[in-house]
Amino acid sequence: MKKRILAVLLTGMVTVGLVVGCSSEPAATEVQNEVATETQTEAATAEQSETQTEAATAEQSEVPAEEQGEVPTEAEATDIQVFIAASLNTVMTEIAEKYNEMHPEVNIIFNADSSGTLLTQIQEGYECDIFFSAAQSQMNTLEEDGLMVEGTRANVVNNQVVVLTLKDSGTTVTGLETLKNAESIALAGGSVPVGRYTRQALISLGILPETEEAAAITTEEVSQALGGVEISEQDNVSKVLIAVTEGSCEVGTTYYSDTYGYEEQVDILEQVSYDLTGNVIYPVAQVINSEADEVQAAAAADFYAFILSEEARTIFENYYFDTNVE
Repeated sequence: MKKRILAVLLTGMVTVGLVVGCSSEPAATEVQNEVATETQTEAATAEQSETQTEAATAEQSEVPAEEQGEVPTEAEATDIQVFIAASLNTVMTEIAEKYNEMHPEVNIIFNADSSGTLLTQIQEGYECDIFFSAAQSQMNTLEEDGLMVEGTRANVVNNQVVVLTLKDSGTTVTGLETLKNAESIALAGGSVPVGRYTRQALISLGILPETEEAAAITTEEVSQALGGVEISEQDNVSKVLIAVTEGSCEVGTTYYSDTYGYEEQVDILEQVSYDLTGNVIYPVAQVINSEADEVQAAAAADFYAFILSEEARTIFENYYFDTNVE
């Protein structure tokens, strides 16, 4: 288009020159100069514009994708192994669901059992990222064995031992002091925290003899102290609850938190005072996992932090845990 306009202008200048003769040469030269100047200006402008565009493109390529408005890459999926005391199974399931609303890429695999069993598994080399115990003794051992990530041990909740029975069972047992009246008792073993806390309470009441380690008292010794009552020893607190709700044992000792959701099935005969058991503190810590890659380790650390968050604290309270811990 520019060339075409230029050709028209030159044609016009030739025509003018023919009409006015030599006296018109300065005017023709002036028009030619104006056209040449305009052409050079436009070319320079186009070149400058192209240079600016290239510079802007280069500069933009150095800006991170997320700042350019591009959709960032999805977080990498990973699994984490979380070992929890059996009494935490229900509440931790909800906590995991809440966490997955924000981090669906993290698959949380729970291993729920007695704290003593879980500790043994970790010591034997089972892959574990987080250990959430129902007692301090197992966490002490984990730390002493050098299996804990330094600085991650924290007390999360307190719990309370309860004596319970199937609703309308007709039992004459009213609590620990009258356990001998039961026909059968579901009791966790001494290595299970709730079993140890129950034994400690019986020591405090004078029913069992004083000893340095309540966990060492056998189930048979407890039975003899209660006049020979039949005791069904259970591997963890959840199995105690099942034994009572299924009616295979008249009474049992579990945690208050374990009665959540069973309010219509069981009667709580006694909430055992902390004066008898001591505090029932649940500590949590990250476990050294040599098999974890960077993505898994980061996810484990993040979920550990969520367990200690205010949002998780509210969930614990909804499940009858006491969050007033030191």
